[in-house]
Amino acid sequence: MEPSTAAAESGVTGAPFNAPVFEALEATMRENGPAGVLDAVIDRLETERKYRPLLDALLLKARHELGLPLLESGSLALLPEPQRTQYEERYVGALRKVGQLLLDQGEIANAWPYFRAISEPGPVATALDAFHPEAGDPAIGSLIEVALHGGANPRRGFELVLQHYGTCSAISSFESLPASEEVRAACAAQLVRTLHTHLTENLRSELGRLGHTKLAPGLPIPALISGREELFAEEAYHIDVSHLASVVRMSPLLTDRDDLTKALELCEYGRRLSPRLRYDDAPPFDQVYEDHAAYLKALLGREVEAGIAHFRAKLPQPDLEGQPEIVPAQVLIRLLLRLNRVDDAIEVAAVQLPGIPDAMLACPGLATLCARAGKLDRLETEARARGDLVTFAAALLQRPAS
Repeated sequence: MEPSTAAAESGVTGAPFNAPVFEALEATMRENGPAGVLDAVIDRLETERKYRPLLDALLLKARHELGLPLLESGSLALLPEPQRTQYEERYVGALRKVGQLLLDQGEIANAWPYFRAISEPGPVATALDAFHPEAGDPAIGSLIEVALHGGANPRRGFELVLQHYGTCSAISSFESLPASEEVRAACAAQLVRTLHTHLTENLRSELGRLGHTKLAPGLPIPALISGREELFAEEAYHIDVSHLASVVRMSPLLTDRDDLTKALELCEYGRRLSPRLRYDDAPPFDQVYEDHAAYLKALLGREVEAGIAHFRAKLPQPDLEGQPEIVPAQVLIRLLLRLNRVDDAIEVAAVQLPGIPDAMLACPGLATLCARAGKLDRLETEARARGDLVTFAAALLQRPAS
C-alpha cells in the first residue's frame, strides 16, 4: 500500500499556514523536540479538519518513531523487517483514523477511499444505513456511487436508487449487483414490495372509478381482481408490464414468506393480462407468470408435488451429442434444495448435469450434492460410469476408514 492511494480521491486539501504558525513550530522544536512538533501539526490539522494532510502528518510521525527516512523514497517493499510490517500497521491505523473523522463529519463519500484502501467497508456501510436523505439531496448520487457501484453497501445503494430514481432505474441497477445471493435477494424483495404496493393502490383507484367504493382495507390483489373482468377489458393494465415481468423473474430469489406471497399475487395479476401483454421467456419460465406461480406456490408449501412435477416436465432429454440444455435442471435442483429434497436433487443432477463442474452452474453440482447428503458411494458410482478419475479419487479419499 502507498500512502497516497486512498485519500487523494477525497478532494480534501489544506491551505498554506501563515508565517506565525511556522515560527510557533520552530519554537516547539526548541522546547519539545521532534515529537512535540509532530503532535502540534497533527492537532492543528485535525482541529481545522484538513484530513488529507492529516494523513500525511500521521505517517510522518510513524516514520519518525520507527526510525525510517522522513522523506520517503522507493517502495515500502524495500524496507527491512520488522520496520516494514510496523509501518504498514501504522499506515492502516492512520487511514482508519482519518476515514472515521470524515464519517463523524457526515462526509461518507470522502471517507470511502480511506476505508476502501484497507478493505474495511463496515464503517461506511453502517453510515450509509443511517443516511436518510430528503428528495433532491445533492449527496444522493455520490452516495449511490459509493454504496452500489463502489461496493460499500450494495443493498443500501439499491434502496436509494429505488427510493429516489424509481422502479425502472432500480431494475436496471439490479444487473450490476454483486453475485452475493443474499444481497440480490434483499434487493429483489425491495422491488417486489414496491411494485406490489403500487399495483394495489392503482387497482383500488381503478375500482373506485368503476363504482366499487366500499372495498375492505387490506384486500390482497387476487381478491381485488377476482370476478372483475372489466379491469382487463380492452387490454387494460394497471402497472408497467415490463416492470411487472422483470420483478417476477427475480422472485425465485426471495426467502421471506410475506415477500413470496406478494410475488405470487403479482403472478396472479399477470396471468389475467391480455396475452399480448405477457412476456415470453426462456425455459423453464417460458410462461413467465404461470411458471413462476408454480415455483412460488411450492416454496410457500402449496401444491408442492404439483410444482415439482411442473418443472420436472420441463427437463429436456439428455443430449448425448450437442450442448445440453442445463438451465431447467438447475432451476429444479434449486427448488428441490429449497424444499429440503436433497436426494431428489441428486437424481436430477446425475441425469441432467453429468460431469459439469460447479463453476459452470448456478446450483450445486452432483459432487457437492452427494457430499452434502453424505452419499459419497453414489458419487463413486457416477464417477466410474463417466470415467471421471478426479471425482472418483476425491470420493475415494473421503471414504470412512474401515
